[in-house]
Amino acid sequence: MNEIWQGLKEQFDPQAIARFLGEKLPQLLSAFIIFMVFLALWLILERSLKPLFRRVKLDPTLASFIRSVSKTIILSIGLLSAFKELGFNITSILTSLGVAGLTIGFAARDALSNIISGLFIFWDRPFVLGDLIELEDYYGRVDDITLRTTRIVTPDGRMLAVPNTKVINSAVASYTNFPFLRIDVDLSVGVGENFARLRQIFQETITGDERFLQQPAPEMVIEALGNFNVTVRFRVWIQNEKQHIPMRYELREKLYEGFRAAKIDMPCEILSLAPVEVVQTGRS
Repeated sequence: MNEIWQGLKEQFDPQAIARFLGEKLPQLLSAFIIFMVFLALWLILERSLKPLFRRVKLDPTLASFIRSVSKTIILSIGLLSAFKELGFNITSILTSLGVAGLTIGFAARDALSNIISGLFIFWDRPFVLGDLIELEDYYGRVDDITLRTTRIVTPDGRMLAVPNTKVINSAVASYTNFPFLRIDVDLSVGVGENFARLRQIFQETITGDERFLQQPAPEMVIEALGNFNVTVRFRVWIQNEKQHIPMRYELREKLYEGFRAAKIDMPCEILSLAPVEVVQTGRS
C-alpha cells in the first residue's frame, strides 16, 4: 500500500506536473491553435454556404446534408492534425482504429445503424425538410434530418428525435409530397333527411372559398347506417395541404352551423328507460 501511495505522489507531484506542462505547453498551444484554425475554417465555410445555397436554390434537405458532412470532415481533420502536433502517430491511431473496428462496431452498432439509415434517408428522400409526415404514432413537421435522428415538431410544439433506423424501417405517410390533399369530415343526420339538401348546403359552404378546390370535385358519401341516424362523410380537396388540420376543424364547424340554420335533424343516441310493473304471485 505504501508503494502505491508513493507512486501516486510521484505521478501527481506538483513539481512533476509543472515540469510536464512546461515541456508540453508549446505543443499544447500549437495543437489548440491548429484545431481552432480548422474550427474557424468551418465557421467561415458555413457562413459562405448559406447564401450560396440560397442563390443556387439548392434543396434545403440536400443543403443540410452537405453542411453535416462538411462539418464532420473538416473538424475530424482538425482533430487529427492537433493529435499529430502533440506527437501522436496518426498512422498508428488509424491502424488501431481499424483493428478495434469490430469491437467498436459491436459496442455502437445502434449508432452506426442510425448513421447508415440517415444516409439512406438523404439518398431516397421519402420526405424533405418542412414536410408534414405521419410515422406510426408520430405526426408533425420535419424540422431537421441529421445522420442519427429525424427531428419532428408536433402540432403541440414538442420536438421528437426519432432514430433513423425507425424511420427507414417504417411506413411513412407524407401530407405534403402530393400537390393537393383531401380532408374528410363526418357528421350524423337523421335517417329521414333529404341528402340532396345536405349536398346543397355542403356546396354552399365551400363555394367562393379559394382554399377549397372544385377540381378534384368535392363529394358527399354515406359512411354508415345506424338505427336512428346516418353518418355522412364530406370530402373536399384543399389548396394548402399544410393547413389540413385547422381547415378540417373549420369545415366541421361551418357544416354544423349550416345544418343548424337549415334545421337539419342531427339526432343523438338516447337511452330510454320504461317502467315495468312486477307482479308477485304467491306459491300454493
